[in-house]
Amino acid sequence: MNSKINNLIEAEKKARLLFKTIEDRNLIIEGKTERQLNTEIVNLAFELFGIKKFWHKRIVRCGENTLLPYKENPPVLTIQKNDIIFLDFGPVFDDWEADIGKTYIIGNNEKKLKLKQDIELAWKEGKKYYDKHKNELTGADFYKYTKQLAKKYGWDYDNNYCGHLIGNFPHEKIIGEEEINYIHPNNDKLMCDKDKFGNERFWIYEIQFIDKELKIGGFFEQLLS
Repeated sequence: MNSKINNLIEAEKKARLLFKTIEDRNLIIEGKTERQLNTEIVNLAFELFGIKKFWHKRIVRCGENTLLPYKENPPVLTIQKNDIIFLDFGPVFDDWEADIGKTYIIGNNEKKLKLKQDIELAWKEGKKYYDKHKNELTGADFYKYTKQLAKKYGWDYDNNYCGHLIGNFPHEKIIGEEEINYIHPNNDKLMCDKDKFGNERFWIYEIQFIDKELKIGGFFEQLLS
């Protein structure tokens, strides 16, 4: 295993510890605004790891905002009783990027709990498929498979991609933001192909399932390692 993937795995381990500490300290509670929780998580990241850099915008979404894809910047909501929330953070550890996202449920709403469970199961199913077929998969192939996963689990999928490259900060400036750097329906490049500099590429796999009628969405992402 090369040093690049080792560094990415180590960065993700630290990001997972950040999320575990969020859970252990019970930071996700009703009555907080998305912005308040976001600030608390940023402060916690600094407390634990001295982190000042995040390679993409920090996302805390609850309620109807969980329907929206990454690019949107909706009005700030307050976490409610029996709410659904997801976090999407990209902390940078020693110039190595992590990107982790997870869904949380307050209360015992069965549909929301099912969404959280389904999206994590679907991610694992997708990873297993990727591991089996990664030498022959294009970004478009894996995107199509992920949309089929959403249908299989009974949810909608509206995002125009389901993952992206990850690497040294700032990877977006180094390699660009073309569709070939995303798990995108227009990406016909093999995911196992090297980048334009001849380096091995590593992927973040992200899934966001939604229910338009219930106005809820769930999100989960991790490194495909």
